[in-house]
Amino acid sequence: MADGELTLLQLNDTHAYLEPHPEVFWEGEGPVFRPAGGYARIAGLVNLVRAETGGKALLLDCGDTLHGTAPALKTRGAAMVPVLNALGIAAMTAHWDFAYGPARLRELAALLDYPVLALNCYDRASGSRPFPPSILVETPDLTIGVAGIAATILDKVMPPSFAEGLRFTDGIRELPDIIADLRDAGAGLVVVLSHLGLPQDVRLATATDGIDVLFSGHTHHRLEAPIEVNGALLIQSGVHGSFVGRLDLAVRSGRVAGHAHHLIEVGEGCPTDPAVEALADEATAPFREELGRVVGQTAVPLYRGEMFGSSTDDLLLAALRRETDADLAFSNGWRYGAPILPGSMTLNDLYDIVPMDPEVMTVTLTGAEVLGMLEQNLERTFACDPFGQMGGYVKRCQGLVCYMKLENPPGHRVQACWAEGRRLDPAGRYRAAFVTIQGVPAGLGEERSGTGITALTAMERLLADQRPYRGERPPAFRVI
Repeated sequence: MADGELTLLQLNDTHAYLEPHPEVFWEGEGPVFRPAGGYARIAGLVNLVRAETGGKALLLDCGDTLHGTAPALKTRGAAMVPVLNALGIAAMTAHWDFAYGPARLRELAALLDYPVLALNCYDRASGSRPFPPSILVETPDLTIGVAGIAATILDKVMPPSFAEGLRFTDGIRELPDIIADLRDAGAGLVVVLSHLGLPQDVRLATATDGIDVLFSGHTHHRLEAPIEVNGALLIQSGVHGSFVGRLDLAVRSGRVAGHAHHLIEVGEGCPTDPAVEALADEATAPFREELGRVVGQTAVPLYRGEMFGSSTDDLLLAALRRETDADLAFSNGWRYGAPILPGSMTLNDLYDIVPMDPEVMTVTLTGAEVLGMLEQNLERTFACDPFGQMGGYVKRCQGLVCYMKLENPPGHRVQACWAEGRRLDPAGRYRAAFVTIQGVPAGLGEERSGTGITALTAMERLLADQRPYRGERPPAFRVI
């Protein structure tokens, strides 16, 4: 059928946050924090919408679902499966879901009641797709074609184990043929699940005719209204399961004739599904005693969500420098990780900061290498070509103060850089600490070596020394 009413529900970038957690909200006076998320509340909301629409509601997931918290990590994603299957999800795509390796993702996908879609993922040896590109979903009024595009950066900037034996495209070349196949098979509406990121997805929709709805993930935007581009409605719905996106559609002659959108905060007033609450509790119970151990105190809120630095990463970087006595410290500009409020900190909080618990490393860099690394990172963050944007936020660092002009061309954004009060010397040598996941790119520097200490241990040791942690440091990056 080509006419009917339909409600689409979006999850993206939940990062395995099974239970409610603090979330940061930006208001007139700055950041405020309140509890949000939890799969039991998500399920309660979904149940409510399905009842309201008489079953004309389809739940879709843009990925970053099976990785991000300790229970997921410690079970290599298995803890998430019963909870996800209870939600009645129709399809998902992937990014950090590849963190346990492609073979493990295929194992997890076989346990899910719905497919993992990735039209842009290919086996390097055979050229075949290890995951289906699309599916047809029947609803009471409409046949829905759903296509999935996994993160294109998986084989470019992520650790090599994520994409072992695989290659990833941006999906632009393949998508028109997939859309045509779905239409030929009877799809009255085409929905694309993408984990490319918001700027890339706008480019994708601009370049591709025939998309009705594009569910975007990866960049954690909280879109209060859809972006309308080339006939497509594009939405993205935050991070950590703190929001569910709702899109109500009226479809006439195979096109969207009307729509209404709501970005729903998964707050304390949301209904709770008792069965899913029990499943989430069962998934976390084996680790509760270990993860509940108090490891220190913080006097300040620790949170991510800002482009040029974060109090969360300040803690991590201070711990790296303390362990190594390094001149500088670097970490990736990660976007995920729920806030940690002032008071007691637990081991679970440390896992939320860096769930992979990578090893602390050191390397000796020249000043020229530091500047080159920063320029590369700024280009990967602010590139004019959306598909050149392959990072998260700006790389986190301590020991440096850098002045930048973001409007400048690639390679010329850093105007001046100071290391511990002195102008950075291009020929000088600086000992830098970092963690093995996206810290200092391979091939840079000399005397690269491991410490035998992991990031969680380093942070716990810092917290034992600072009672409480106050995190009083000036920002490393300053836009002029």
